[in-house]
Amino acid sequence: MRIGVLGTGSMADALATHWVRAGHRVTVGGRDAAGAGRLARRLGAGAEPAGLREAAASGEVVLAALPFGAGEEVVRELRAELAGTVLVDCSNPVGPGFRLLTDGGPSAARRLADAAPGARVVKAFNLCHEDVWRMRPPVFDGRPLAVPLCGDDPAALALVSGLVRDTGCLPVAGGGLERAGLLEATAALFIGLWVGEGADAQAIAPPLAYATGEPAGPADPAADWPAGGPAARATGGAADGR
Repeated sequence: MRIGVLGTGSMADALATHWVRAGHRVTVGGRDAAGAGRLARRLGAGAEPAGLREAAASGEVVLAALPFGAGEEVVRELRAELAGTVLVDCSNPVGPGFRLLTDGGPSAARRLADAAPGARVVKAFNLCHEDVWRMRPPVFDGRPLAVPLCGDDPAALALVSGLVRDTGCLPVAGGGLERAGLLEATAALFIGLWVGEGADAQAIAPPLAYATGEPAGPADPAADWPAGGPAARATGGAADGR
């Protein structure tokens, strides 16, 4: 597959590295020709540098690896080249204090879709730091990382799902593009927990088996404890006043 990349920063580098290794042809586009050249050389023989316009016109899929705000402006300038293209948005509209910058308005992904109405936008790759995307592959406790995707076009989602698998991860259907704002809000929450609180965001959700309540199976041992819980058993019921 031919893939265009808009941007030459860390996310462009991390994701394009996987895709070049998977055999895709990548065109790296940047306003700075020297920066695009450096990234293309680092990616190797499967990559070539270009300007933003050339990169936008080069691929079946185009990754917008651009900061929130700048991405909308760039995509609007390139809307003709992006018509019919699958446009992947990995941005996070998160500001100081881990505040969601789109609060009360359209998501970052929706803004790109509005800026380039002919593009088929998919939100993906926004929940993790770029160093996670550099892992080969991102696997934790024996489980590949799951990557939620939001988009309205089934064919576009299928293409991006393949690119997710090329990173060693598993694609997960996140719903239509109207749900992209939920992914962006999740990123703001997670970043605040990880960076602001030093908390394990993964610990806030139970395993899948418990998602809709307690799964069927052996009785909970805690149910056998007398009123007052384990302390009551250990003290002969003293915990509940006996």
